[in-house]
Amino acid sequence: MTGICEGRVVIVTGAGNGIGRAHAKLFAAEGAKVVVNDLGGSRDGSGASTGPAQTVVDEIKAAGGEAVANTDDISDWEGSKSLVQQAIDTFGGLDVVVNNAGILRDRMLTNMSEAEWDAVIKVHLKGTFGPTHHAAAYWRDRSKAGQPNDARIINTSSPSGLFGNVGQTNYGAAKAGIATFTVIAARELGRYGVTVNAIAPTALTRMTEDLAAVQAMKDAAGDSFDPLAPENISPTVVWLGSPASKDVTGQVFALFGGSITVVEGWVNGPNVTRQGTWAPGELSEVIPDLVAKAAPGADMEGNRPTSVNA
Repeated sequence: MTGICEGRVVIVTGAGNGIGRAHAKLFAAEGAKVVVNDLGGSRDGSGASTGPAQTVVDEIKAAGGEAVANTDDISDWEGSKSLVQQAIDTFGGLDVVVNNAGILRDRMLTNMSEAEWDAVIKVHLKGTFGPTHHAAAYWRDRSKAGQPNDARIINTSSPSGLFGNVGQTNYGAAKAGIATFTVIAARELGRYGVTVNAIAPTALTRMTEDLAAVQAMKDAAGDSFDPLAPENISPTVVWLGSPASKDVTGQVFALFGGSITVVEGWVNGPNVTRQGTWAPGELSEVIPDLVAKAAPGADMEGNRPTSVNA
């Protein structure tokens, strides 16, 4: 029996550990040829090593799959271009890019340094833009030459970016940016036969192992099923990378354990309009009332309080 991604060429960034590793292995198990990208750095982005990417490649090959390692820095313009080109040169094309690479440099806003902000924004946001740009240019050129594409981009947002988490203004801002990047890229690239979606996963990895909310979930988990295993996230990503997902684009999916949730984006709420300009002093009678009527914000799990103001 062939897999749902049989013969497809897939890039997974940040695939040396955690969720990315699970993605790469499941794509290969479903018949894909995988470029396993990982710089091999630590959680904060420092250092580099060929070990993690090559280890995952060895595991895929031992299971009978096809894979090649890549250690380019995807937050570097030339690095992301080289990654895309390696997939094309090695396997003869490219069908899927999973932008998963990321780092953490958590700090309260008042204590965060410029370097801590810049590093996280660069890896997450530019590290999503770079591979997507170079892959999209390849697919655009194919489309203009009359060659059909059935291509996929799958980005990685986060509950922190969608719902907010204290101590992660840099990480959350980057992940929120990735969610919006996904919506816009989906609208731009559909004409070339490319879908673009994102996930906001919750799993226990080296990126989340010291977060209090994740630890609480771990403590509450039973023995029969581990909802925090990274392997729970990958089936949705692999399906999104398959031909079966061709009609799904511009969506963000929150994934946790066996739960798959479509995250609904910003929408207009309560409104008041007048034909003219408001005086600032008048707004004390307007804005608090609008806010009181608005639906309350979600918690870190994306849930609203049970009671909502009418």
